Amino acid sequence: MKGHLSRQIILGTLCKLLLNIGRRFVYPFAPALSRGLDVPLTAITSIIATTQITSLVGLFSGPLADRTGYRFMMQAGLATLAMGMLLCGLAPVYWVVFLGLVLASFGKILFDPALQAFIGKNVPYSKRARAIGTIEISWAGSTLMGIPLLGLVIEYAGLGSSFYIIALLGFVGWVAIGKVFPADKPEKVSRRGAKQLFHSLIQLFKIRPAAGMLAFGFWISLANDNLFVVYGAWFEHDFNISLVSLGFSTVAIGVAELLGEFSTAAFSDRLGLKRSIIIGLVLAITAYLLLPIIGTSLPLAMVAMFFVFFSFEYTMVTSFSLSTELLPEARATMMAGFYAAAGLGRMVGVLIGGVLWRTGGIEVVVWVSAALTVMGLVSLLWGLKGWKPA
Repeated sequence: MKGHLSRQIILGTLCKLLLNIGRRFVYPFAPALSRGLDVPLTAITSIIATTQITSLVGLFSGPLADRTGYRFMMQAGLATLAMGMLLCGLAPVYWVVFLGLVLASFGKILFDPALQAFIGKNVPYSKRARAIGTIEISWAGSTLMGIPLLGLVIEYAGLGSSFYIIALLGFVGWVAIGKVFPADKPEKVSRRGAKQLFHSLIQLFKIRPAAGMLAFGFWISLANDNLFVVYGAWFEHDFNISLVSLGFSTVAIGVAELLGEFSTAAFSDRLGLKRSIIIGLVLAITAYLLLPIIGTSLPLAMVAMFFVFFSFEYTMVTSFSLSTELLPEARATMMAGFYAAAGLGRMVGVLIGGVLWRTGGIEVVVWVSAALTVMGLVSLLWGLKGWKPA
C-alpha cells in the first residue's frame, strides 16, 4: 500500500479503537458507574440497552456519508464522541450521563461505515481483507488493551477523569483526521434529498447481493449473541466458577477475536473472500455443535468458546471486506445497512438466549445457534449466486 494510505489506515484504526472503548467500557465498569452516579445497576444497564437500540439509527448514516463525504462523517463521529464524553464529565448526574453516553455511542455509528467505505474506495479488492482486518483489530484491542488502561484511570484518577480523557482524545482524532485524510468531494445535494436518502436504503433490499448479505449479518449475529448472553450462566451453573475465572474467560474471547482479525488480514485475500466466509461459517457451525460435547470441564469449555468466537470473528470481519464491494456507488450505505442488520440480530439474540437457556440448557442454545448460522450460510449463497466483483 502507498505510504499515505498506510497512514490513513493506522490513524483510522486508532480512532476506531477509541470509539470502541467509548462504546464498550460501560459493560465492565457498570458497577463503578452505578456507584459514581448513586443509581442502581439496572439504571446503567438501561443505558446499554438504549445504545444498542439507537444503533439502528445508523442505517441513515451510510447514505449521508455517501452524499456528504467520508472524511466529514468520520470527523462528525469523533466530534459526537468528544461532546458526549465531555457532557458526562461536566455534569456527572444520571440523566446527563445517560444522554452523554448515548450521544457518544452515535460517534461509532457515524464513523465506522464511513471509514470502511473509504477503504473500499481506495484499497484494491485483492487487498481489501488485509486493510479491513487491520482496522478491525481495534475491536479486540478495546477489550485487551483500552479498557484495562481506562480501568487504571478510573481507579487512580476517578470516573470523571476517564470521560475527560476520552473527550480530549476524540478532539485530537478529529484534528488528525482532517490533516491525514483527503478533502471530500461530496455529491451535490438536491431539494429531494430526503427522497433520495430513502431510495438509497431501498436499494439494500432490492439488489440481491446486498439483501443476501444483510440477511447473512442478521442470522449469524443473532446466533452469536444467543450464546454470548448465556455463556456466563453456563459456566457458573456447570463449573461453579468465580468472577475472576469468568473475567479470564472474557480475556480468552478477546484473544480469539484478535486472532480472527489477524487471520482475516493474513489469509482471506489469498483464499478469496467468499470462500473464506464459507470456511468460517462451516467452522462456526461445527464449533457450536461440539461445544457441549467438548465442554465437559472448565478448561475444555474455554477452549471450545475460543473456537466459537475465533470462527465468528474471522467470518464477520471477512464479510465486512466483501460487503464494501457489493454497492460500489454507495459503499457507506451498504456498510451502515450491514451494521444495522447485525445490530438487530444481536438484540434478538439477547432476547431469546435466556429463554432458550431456561428451556433446555446449553444444548438447546448451541443447536439453535448452529441452525441460525446455517440460515446465514444459505442467505450468503443465495445473495452471492452469480455475483463477481467489478
